[in-house]
Amino acid sequence: MPPGALHHRVTAALANWQLDDAERLLSVVDPSSPYEAGAAAAEAARDPEPALGRAWADTLRAELLVRRLRVAGFTLVGEPLDAPETTESLDLHAGVADLLDRADGARADLDRADGDPRSESASHAALAIALVRSAKAAFDAADDDLQRAAGLARHARIELLSRRIDAAMDEAVEAASLLDPGLPPDALLVDTLGTLAGVLADLELMPLALDYQRRALEAATAAGEQGTLGPDDGDPDVLAAGAATCLGALCAELGEALLDDGEPGAAVPHFAEGRRLAEQALAQLPPDADGIVAAQVVHGWALVGLGEHAAATGPLRAAVRTTSATGDRAQLASALLALGRALRRQGDGRGADEHLARALSLASEHGLPRLRRSALRELCTLHAELDDAGRALPYLQAYLADELDRVDERRTRWVELFGRRKSLLENERAAGQLRRQAYEDPLTHLPNRRYAEARLDGLLSAGTTPALAVVDVDRFKSINDAVGHPGGDTVLRAVAELLLAGCRDTDEVCRWAGDEFVVLLPDTTAEQAERALERIRRAVAAHDWAALGVTVPVTISVGIASATRGDDRRTLFAAADGVLYDAKRSGRDRVVRLSAVTQTRAPDAPADPAPGAPARPATVRVGPVRSSALDPVGGFAPLLADPPLSLGSPGRPALAPRPTRRRRPPRPDPCRPGRTSSGAWAAPPSRCSPWSARPAPRTPTGPRSWCGPAPTRWSRSPARTTGPPRSTPRRCRPPSAPSPSRAGGWASCAPAPPTRRWPPRPRSSRG
Repeated sequence: MPPGALHHRVTAALANWQLDDAERLLSVVDPSSPYEAGAAAAEAARDPEPALGRAWADTLRAELLVRRLRVAGFTLVGEPLDAPETTESLDLHAGVADLLDRADGARADLDRADGDPRSESASHAALAIALVRSAKAAFDAADDDLQRAAGLARHARIELLSRRIDAAMDEAVEAASLLDPGLPPDALLVDTLGTLAGVLADLELMPLALDYQRRALEAATAAGEQGTLGPDDGDPDVLAAGAATCLGALCAELGEALLDDGEPGAAVPHFAEGRRLAEQALAQLPPDADGIVAAQVVHGWALVGLGEHAAATGPLRAAVRTTSATGDRAQLASALLALGRALRRQGDGRGADEHLARALSLASEHGLPRLRRSALRELCTLHAELDDAGRALPYLQAYLADELDRVDERRTRWVELFGRRKSLLENERAAGQLRRQAYEDPLTHLPNRRYAEARLDGLLSAGTTPALAVVDVDRFKSINDAVGHPGGDTVLRAVAELLLAGCRDTDEVCRWAGDEFVVLLPDTTAEQAERALERIRRAVAAHDWAALGVTVPVTISVGIASATRGDDRRTLFAAADGVLYDAKRSGRDRVVRLSAVTQTRAPDAPADPAPGAPARPATVRVGPVRSSALDPVGGFAPLLADPPLSLGSPGRPALAPRPTRRRRPPRPDPCRPGRTSSGAWAAPPSRCSPWSARPAPRTPTGPRSWCGPAPTRWSRSPARTTGPPRSTPRRCRPPSAPSPSRAGGWASCAPAPPTRRWPPRPRSSRG
């Protein structure tokens, strides 16, 4: 899976601005363009989703084109890098047309395109944009978050080459969001973290760059220890040494920045860490490894920062000679800068000027902004120390111009950050409003039932044992009937305020539904909750409701249950709701709790006062602690089958009168014979059957009356057989005709056919 050995070779060539070498290495990859319809169709036929290998190849080709555009003085979108007021931007539409002509095999404009640098640059910009879009689509379609993060980090580097700071920041943020700390360590993770650290350093976010580079070093060390590297990933020690070298370079760079700001004491720890990391890398690398020179440069840089100039000069001169022979431009610029800094601090102005000027030239030529600013500052300081104002002034002007560019970039970044922050706050405000609408009752502004259920689930899942109080306004329908619905709303709001006033800061009052509230009391026993709710009950009963226009008394009934371990929300609420009904049945305007201590009511207390009469406070006697069916030792689940209502015993009065079932008086049957006021029997109407209260069916000849049972119906079992008892039934029949005439009547009676049971005899099918 990419990136592999070819990827690393192309990356090294691009970093050294060896663009022809990078193009030659990429020639082995399919060079088809996204503007070639035939190639795109063939690719889609082979694989509906673009392969990651093709995505990485497109990314490298896009970076190659962007670097060529950078050399020509343009960005990825065709804007000029320098002197934008006088230089015209590239025509990307013409570049797209040129690419389409090439794809169609046209020959007319090829020579013109090759001869016109602007046209060739426009084609490069259009092709680079298409390649970047194609690669992003492929990475977005991938299921591997690490591959996506690696591609995004590389695209952030491409955006930085075009000085598109906002786009680079977006890519870096998205890549960082995909790099979960739990990802398994491997070479791709180390490379992605290192690339992201370099992008953050170019964005002047040095603390974040240090953090991600440290993660890269930790991942490289863990990959070597766990043996998760593949056969193409190389030596684990070389991988860890490379990550340590990059981290040491960042530490040394941060130390130099602190020295330039006049904080030498704060810079020393960073130089010491850079020296330690460089020595660690030199100890891990083989003598002929490619990373030896980079580790030597970082080591010399750290020694210069610590003031050991003589010890750093020799290794740095050797590093300059080696990098000059290998052609590694970035390493050569770093070595020249470190050596020039060491010579300046040793007093060798001529040698320092020579090496610093070469470092400045390489940094400017190859787009190394941080090295360029450091070289300009060193040259300006050197000539100021030599009292050569004429030579110091151009370097100072160039340095100030770069600083102004940095200020412009920072201003653009702050504007972008302001817009994003404003959008984020607006989204947070909208989300908070939606959350409030979802979890707040609009009438009382209390949390609603949805919040109460979620909060109670959270308390129980955390292992706590909260108490739950269910509060109900007594006879709220009569209050609504007396003062109207606006008055009822006023009562609910006032009750909510009284509940809030009587609870602690840790308690939560929620409106459950209608005139019912719940109070969540964390880490509270039922006895403590009872005392608190009893104070609230008295406050509600003593409240001046007449001032609110309410002419009827307002009271509340409360049921309290305390959770035990293992109870869930439904069980706890069912227990509290059950004792609330105990309070309702025992006279209302009282607090009843469910616990190991059984509360009983005095026998002489009224069971249910008349509506509108002032409620007399119930006399409550607390009996001794005894085992009871209401004890919450095993949870409240057993209470769901039977209501938790005490019906009394010789030693404990009942909480309410024993319920009696009232029988409904029988409905009068118009077809049943009865006595008249004089005592004589009255015959039923002629339209009624003596076996049923339903009227008999009417026929076209008029009503029929039966002297026997009603016609039988099919029944599947004897229990479902309709009709009269099993005596021999008789039914009146006409004497001669099968059906009576309007003038005739019933003359004689014959035995009725016997009752037939299920199943009937099957009928013969007709052909």
